[in-house]
Amino acid sequence: MEHAAAGEVPASAVRGTAATARPVSRRFVVFGGGALVALLVPVFVSLGQWQWNKAAVKEARQALLDSRAKEAPLPLTTTPVDAEAMRYRRVSVRGVYEPQRQILIDNRVHREQAGYHVLTPLRIGSGDANGANGMRVLVNRGWVPAGPDRRQLPAIATPAGAVELTATAIVPGNRFFTLAAEPAGGGWESPAMPVWQNLDLARYRQATDFPLQPVVLQLDPDGTGGFVRDWPRPDERIERHVGYAWQWFGFAAATLGIWLFFLLRPWLTRR
Repeated sequence: MEHAAAGEVPASAVRGTAATARPVSRRFVVFGGGALVALLVPVFVSLGQWQWNKAAVKEARQALLDSRAKEAPLPLTTTPVDAEAMRYRRVSVRGVYEPQRQILIDNRVHREQAGYHVLTPLRIGSGDANGANGMRVLVNRGWVPAGPDRRQLPAIATPAGAVELTATAIVPGNRFFTLAAEPAGGGWESPAMPVWQNLDLARYRQATDFPLQPVVLQLDPDGTGGFVRDWPRPDERIERHVGYAWQWFGFAAATLGIWLFFLLRPWLTRR
């Protein structure tokens, strides 16, 4: 019977270690890995396409804005308009501001300072010709800074009487991220001006008792009674969406490449 010399590893132990470190089963690589690839790759590709499409939409909207900015302003009347047909069109309108139904949109940042967007309804027409039920349109008059005490709202001055405005028609979104549940009403029953997290046109329409155009006007820099108007571009941060898209496409390619490597490794080893 042979005995292992001092310091030598017994052959049986080597054989046991080799038996323990068995290579991954070929069946597992083909079927298990294939199932994982079939699950993950379509998910990664769809996420990449989602981000790519978001970038394409922003690019198309910026091109539309640039094109329509060169056109002459269209008169905005009391007749209801089609929101999509009016997107990014320059408009001219005459009316009377109604600050009693004014709202502030919170968490708007300008040059790294927090503040609000001031949105004031404009009763289209002059004087009281339209009456209490006349057509209104919301006008975004720009950005105002927030004070150190958020409970103290900024004082908002509003021109009295009839005004003539030029602005760009914007179609507001309808999907929002909210930090807390919004109250059901408009908030005008409180002495303070209502502060909303987002501009929800449907909610505003429900909280008021007058007809409202389905667009919001972003006041031109020289418009009457405005504040800071550094409006964001539709294609703002488009490179972020493109980068995310390539990232998801890269995940799909890496997943497929890793599976193919393990699938072909026995053949590559023999070669």
